[in-house]
Amino acid sequence: MAIKDKVVVITGASSGIGAATARLLAQKGAKLVLGARRTDKLATLASEITDAGGQAIYQVTDVTNKEDNLNLVAAAKAAFGQVDVIFLNAGLMPNSPLSALKTTEWDRIIDVNLKGVLNGIAAVLPEFTKQKSGHIIATSSVAGLKAYTNGAVYGATKWGLKDLMEVLRMESAQEGTNIRTATIYPAAIKTELLEQITDEATARDMGQTYDQYQISPDRVANVVAFAIDQPADTNVSEFTIGPTKQPW
Repeated sequence: MAIKDKVVVITGASSGIGAATARLLAQKGAKLVLGARRTDKLATLASEITDAGGQAIYQVTDVTNKEDNLNLVAAAKAAFGQVDVIFLNAGLMPNSPLSALKTTEWDRIIDVNLKGVLNGIAAVLPEFTKQKSGHIIATSSVAGLKAYTNGAVYGATKWGLKDLMEVLRMESAQEGTNIRTATIYPAAIKTELLEQITDEATARDMGQTYDQYQISPDRVANVVAFAIDQPADTNVSEFTIGPTKQPW
């Protein structure tokens, strides 16, 4: 199995898709390096994995901080000798109509969802280039494939990831560095994202939608594992994941 013994770094690992992916990959024999801002949740998850016989360490990480990203990669190398995969999963979704002018939230969305991914790429790319192998996976959204009202800024960051990740794949192929990429486009997944919405009407409407359609983050974890488990000469670039009964 291609996953066994791979060193996998995960940002946004303390809950939701990140935590579900960490648990699944640990069961499959990966060595996990968990990054997020919440120390208590990271410590609990790492203990859960190690108590079950897996391997996991954690490093408190704010993806908007370039040094934190570098330190996360350094921690992986110190503990396990290398990095094979980085799953850039940290994200925010405080949606609102543009007319609400929540400009402070706009800045935070861009800093985490787009700059945070760039910081992760910058931290790991020299390692992957040097070893001429590696896998970069990023969580986008269905909002990175189609437009949704009340989600302009969030969607802009997720559309940006689509281009960023595809160009990264193309450049790697041109440069002969063998770096694989995969972009994940989840629809209604049960995570903490809705808790960040401060616009009352948007929170209410999205809450009703998610209550009706949402599926477990384990479903996304399965797809991340599938991407990693492909042979080194095979790149699977994009996955759209959502509830079977979600009609849009």
